[in-house]
Amino acid sequence: MTGITDAKGPQVPPTHPPRTPPPPKRPVEAPRPQPGKGAAVDLRKPPRLVVRDRRTAALTFPADRWAAAKAARQAVATVRAWRLPVADDGDLATAVRLFVDSAAGGGGKRVSVHLGDRDGQVLALVLGHRTAPASAGCPDGVLGDVAAMGTVTGCGTDSAGDGRRLWAVIDTTPQPGATA
Repeated sequence: MTGITDAKGPQVPPTHPPRTPPPPKRPVEAPRPQPGKGAAVDLRKPPRLVVRDRRTAALTFPADRWAAAKAARQAVATVRAWRLPVADDGDLATAVRLFVDSAAGGGGKRVSVHLGDRDGQVLALVLGHRTAPASAGCPDGVLGDVAAMGTVTGCGTDSAGDGRRLWAVIDTTPQPGATA
């Protein structure tokens, strides 16, 4: 007696197509962007002011009528603590006082003074934390008064998302022929 064995035979492809899945009920969504891919710029945040490679100090004051005198006094004290050979403390104090008066008059609640030093010069930047229109410069002629000072090498203003900035670069090295 011979036993019957399982004989499967050769493998032949099926004669009918495979079953396909039903179509989706919702339309297919476009692929979502992946974070970190591409050079996308975040338009929600304006670029911040960055001061590098120098000593800095930030002083904040409420925008009241005493802010200008306080800011000028603290700015001079900060620069003196850096032990710079300041040629004229009066120019620094006057520039800061004029800038803070102008920024506080803009209607914001606070004013900040940012100081930085590099290569014998002091950067004095005053920020009025209220956004001003792009056409709003210094209506009271502050820049002309500051630019006329003997130790000021440059000054200017600009508007950004965080408010109006007034800045001056003040030379701290004594000028030849000047008396200290």
